[in-house]
Amino acid sequence: MHFIKSHIFKLFLVLFLIAFSPNSYAINPDKYVVNKASAENFPLVSKGKIASVFVSEKDFLGVLRVVGHLENDLFKVSDLHLKRIKKISKAEDFIIIIGTIGKSEIIDQLAREGKIDGNELKGKWEKFTTQVVDNPVKGVKKALVIAGSDKRGTIYGIYDLSSQIGVSPWYFWADVPVQKQSELHVIPGIHTMGEPKVKYRGIFINDEAPALSGWAFEKYGGFNAKFYDTVFELILRMKGNYLWPSMWGRMFYVDDPQNAVLADEYGIVMGTSHHEPLSRAHAEWSALGKGKWDFSTNSENLISFWKEGMKRMGDKESIVTVGMRGDGDEPMTQGTAIGLLENIVNTQRDIIAEVTKKPVEETPQMWALYKEVQDYYDKGMRVPDDITLLLCDDNWGNIRKLPELNSKPRKGGYGIYYHYDYVGGPRNYKWINTNQIERTWEQMDLAYQYGVDKIWIVNVGDIKPMEFPIEFFLDMAWNPDAFNAGNLAEYYVNWAKENFGNQYPEEIAEIIKLYTKYNARRKPELLNPKTYSITNYNEADGVVAEYQKLVEKANSIDKNLKPEYKDAFYQLVLFPVLASSNLNEMYVAAAKNQLYASQENAIANVYAEKVKKLFERDSLLTNYYHTQLANGKWNHMMSQTHIGYDNWQQPDKNVIPRTKTIEPAIKEVIKITAEDLPKTETSINKNRDLDPVRGFVENNGYISIESKNYSKVINSDAAKWTIIPNLGKTDSGITIKPSNINAIEISEKSPRLEYDVHFFSKGNVKVYAYFSPTINFKIGDGLKYGIAFDDEKPQILNLSADSSEKAWSESVANNIKIITSMHTIDNPGNHVLKIYGIDPALVLQKIVIETEKGKVLDSYLGPPESFRNE
Repeated sequence: MHFIKSHIFKLFLVLFLIAFSPNSYAINPDKYVVNKASAENFPLVSKGKIASVFVSEKDFLGVLRVVGHLENDLFKVSDLHLKRIKKISKAEDFIIIIGTIGKSEIIDQLAREGKIDGNELKGKWEKFTTQVVDNPVKGVKKALVIAGSDKRGTIYGIYDLSSQIGVSPWYFWADVPVQKQSELHVIPGIHTMGEPKVKYRGIFINDEAPALSGWAFEKYGGFNAKFYDTVFELILRMKGNYLWPSMWGRMFYVDDPQNAVLADEYGIVMGTSHHEPLSRAHAEWSALGKGKWDFSTNSENLISFWKEGMKRMGDKESIVTVGMRGDGDEPMTQGTAIGLLENIVNTQRDIIAEVTKKPVEETPQMWALYKEVQDYYDKGMRVPDDITLLLCDDNWGNIRKLPELNSKPRKGGYGIYYHYDYVGGPRNYKWINTNQIERTWEQMDLAYQYGVDKIWIVNVGDIKPMEFPIEFFLDMAWNPDAFNAGNLAEYYVNWAKENFGNQYPEEIAEIIKLYTKYNARRKPELLNPKTYSITNYNEADGVVAEYQKLVEKANSIDKNLKPEYKDAFYQLVLFPVLASSNLNEMYVAAAKNQLYASQENAIANVYAEKVKKLFERDSLLTNYYHTQLANGKWNHMMSQTHIGYDNWQQPDKNVIPRTKTIEPAIKEVIKITAEDLPKTETSINKNRDLDPVRGFVENNGYISIESKNYSKVINSDAAKWTIIPNLGKTDSGITIKPSNINAIEISEKSPRLEYDVHFFSKGNVKVYAYFSPTINFKIGDGLKYGIAFDDEKPQILNLSADSSEKAWSESVANNIKIITSMHTIDNPGNHVLKIYGIDPALVLQKIVIETEKGKVLDSYLGPPESFRNE
């Protein structure tokens, strides 16, 4: 009975104290640092005193370095200096003991004595345990023991404590302040996040000029160890472990030899991008190589070049890229030269074995199936089983290929190379965050369900302004099982709490959720005056109004935030909202200028002037970011051009949209306001008797439906429809989960969505189904769904039917793929539209039905949702 009461009390205590705990790591539900003292808790900081710390000098240098970071973090929070003692025998009362099992004598001793469970750590990958131990050694009342299974495990445990006391991973990279606290106590229990589900989790710094490169050279003199120190720390604080370094003209190993030394000390696993074999940066060939980058004619020099790369790498933890692309990240040859590439890979593996003097399979390697290299694989080329196959997206967040469900396991496993930033067709996108975490989750969950768990790496451009999606990517990589469609909204809120001291978390979460949604509709670099219709469905004005609501909310929060949070808020929330809103409003103003100028209406001049002011405001926002924000700390960081694209490559400078001015008639007094735009009547005919009407009602010859608003859902044992909130250009998406199932044959019992609709006319109708631009990632002729009205035989439609370059470019630029089908409605009245699930991974966003006598007007987002009679 006493045992039960004791445990109930402990459970109540934990729940109570968690409510008073400081903010913590975005996905770690185990909040173990609280502000209330108790006899069982460990007093980390209490009554003006701070615990001392012991770490063995024989532990990893990276562990010793990061203990120093913990000392700094505790001082930021408490204004107290953590004392590091040299000998455990000198410890008194309360001490933090930090160490790696097998590397720290005291940790090994505690394990032998059963005071910590060494079996929880031995042989594990990157695992830590944090726990309060009573009387760990003579003279010590309590110890907070942070023990790691390996170097990174211990480092993660240290940084996890920093997170628990309220230090954000973005304290440097986004100036997130640290809240002062006078009482910090660790509650009992074994606190751990277990082992990561994805082995290597990292970022790729790329496309880093002019923004990041300008900043790095001004602040550090280049991409040297001082710069990378901040990057390595950032990655590890987010529990990542892998980096492809800056590579636009940069040479990680050459620019500063200390770069690689520091990476190894921290435990950062280094790699090189998809077209940089054997640890040599692309820029090294033009600087140090001899002859052409062509293995068929210059193999001797290339072999020598690669050998030097492997020698330089030494025993530092790395994943070696194998294979080859052409010079400058171009195709190596015209066509698919499988024999040549197989010979290159075999030669590279001989080099690896020769230089490392150990079996080649003991050196981690990866082959990236990027762009045309995937053709080699699709046409039968294979590499040895120990090489990780790095599968890729299409540079726009849509995964191109996944393992087949029935494929044999590979020793090297599979990885994914994903993009938040890109230089290439149909257009660069580098300027601002346009990435919805809902889409990232949907695609990476798809990959994980197909067994892709060896490497997850994402191209993050300049790091800023991708802070939010970067942390989401690395959080999800640690444990993809912790994320689902239903808790993504919670992630926004937790992230806002973590970085803004629990000020307006729901409101900030909503702003981030919506600005990324709006920006994802069409990348800013792809916007132009014709993007949104200014005459149909009030579309353009509606888009501007949506952004302006976010501006008002963000400005209101900014006025009321504690002053120390304003710099972080500007970077993470306010600037992207202000800049994105301004840009969209400018293009809409340009569109109105063109419309009124074509009518020789002098109000065109008002909009011409507005375009000039908004264009100037864009530069003023950038200038503030560079010169005023954080006292000029982030100069250059927003210098990426983004206005005036006329092809895939960026303009040299921002170019104002063209406008025209009109000479007003001398005798005519023009009294026209901005509200005089044509409006489309979308209200329902009020003369009709709606009593017998069921579902979405035809009006102006069409019916428009958001996919989540079905009338009925039919699931099966194997597959269930899942709404992904916010994933959609206008609302949400819906898909079948799980994703790792075979195609479903249509039957009466197969999963489907039903939508009640009411027509006032009969005849032929055309259904436009709006899908996310998912790519056919498996062998077969495409991703399919079924569609039918009432009891008609379902039509089988293929999302992948048109796989041309033109179709792909349009779908990723529009961030939607619209599939049409024709049907016949025999009688006016109530009907049921049925969408049948066949292949998983299709994400339906919207449905528009056009009647024979109607006409869906041109617009980017499609008509707004029709009236629904319940």
